[in-house]
Amino acid sequence: MYKDSKNLLPPLAPETIVWKYLDLSKFLALLLSNKLFMSRSDKFEDQYEGTFSEPTFEEIKKISKDNPDFLHHYKQKRKNIVVSSWHINEYESFAMWQIFTKNKEGIAIQSTVERLQKAMDAETRIDQYIGEVNYIDYKKELIPFDDEFFPFLFKRKSFQYEKEVRIISDATPLDIDVHEGIKINVDIEQLIEKIYIHPKSEDWYKNLVLELMQKLNFKFHVEKSDLESDILI
Repeated sequence: MYKDSKNLLPPLAPETIVWKYLDLSKFLALLLSNKLFMSRSDKFEDQYEGTFSEPTFEEIKKISKDNPDFLHHYKQKRKNIVVSSWHINEYESFAMWQIFTKNKEGIAIQSTVERLQKAMDAETRIDQYIGEVNYIDYKKELIPFDDEFFPFLFKRKSFQYEKEVRIISDATPLDIDVHEGIKINVDIEQLIEKIYIHPKSEDWYKNLVLELMQKLNFKFHVEKSDLESDILI
């Protein structure tokens, strides 16, 4: 269930538009299971995920002198913190299509922060929170550490293009070994407002997606991305 009680960062406006770019197989897995995959935080390509900036680490080392378990606790927590990444943008992002889809095929889910919040009410085992990622200089800037989620809501400035917002959860109450991640229950009708099809895809691909929606009895608005529309002279 979505919770807004954690004061992670300044809250996002409910109407904020968010996107998720994914291939057709992952999209179908979402529709067929009614479950959203959340990745284990230390499994991302960025090795700095869930770690601290240099000024923060110096502060933590001082604390750890009198409390040696303090740093160990933070290291272990990375194995149970799970994340679903979304992209904040009023419009489609050509860069996101390039990064997250291949072979001129793929799907973009358009949603809003409010829709994400409502969709997660279907999950009752663990709580979810939403936070916007801050991009900082890890050599100079401090990451707060008075909340265990803070390290997972900061990234290096070189990732600013991602404009990321995260659904974030602590899987500890599930009492399971989190390998690559976990799946949480979601209300698909709430989660998805509109579906866009890859701008370079062929007509057969759009027809395939429309046919799949019909067979699965979903009535989402589906349209071809207009990033490759005809140029008018």
